[in-house]
Amino acid sequence: MHVTNNVILNHEEIIHKIRRIAFQIYESNVYETEVILAGIDSNGYIFAEKLKAILDDISEINVVLCKVSIDKKQPQNEIKTSLTPEEYENKSLVLVDDVLNSGTTLIYGVKHFLNVPLKQFKTAVLINRNHKKYPVKADFKGISLSTSLHEHVNVELNGNQFEATLE
Repeated sequence: MHVTNNVILNHEEIIHKIRRIAFQIYESNVYETEVILAGIDSNGYIFAEKLKAILDDISEINVVLCKVSIDKKQPQNEIKTSLTPEEYENKSLVLVDDVLNSGTTLIYGVKHFLNVPLKQFKTAVLINRNHKKYPVKADFKGISLSTSLHEHVNVELNGNQFEATLE
């Protein structure tokens, strides 16, 4: 049987979700002078870049991007970040990824950042699926989906046409 891709979010809907999440991040950091957006490589980082662009337009907050490299097949391996722990210590940090599936990637990312004292720590995802095997939640989410374990969510944020599909 041939399975076709179902569009979950089209380009305009993704733009709207990114903008709404940026406003939510701003609202929860309105008294901060700096916020770190730690995007999980690769789509999470692209998502963080798009959030930063909107935050730069709507607020005076200095938004700093941090690329987080996690081996998704072996998440217990060392996690690398483009910023040193001293650069995000005692600051407000938002860990950003495109899809929260089982929670494995996000929970290991959370664990990494908990080794450093932070002023505030939140998570943001574009798509939140309901198949978590870890007790992790997204503080800011674009959409929540109930899907089967056999389905895959694909998010395309490169180029001029964004799209999220269910495969």
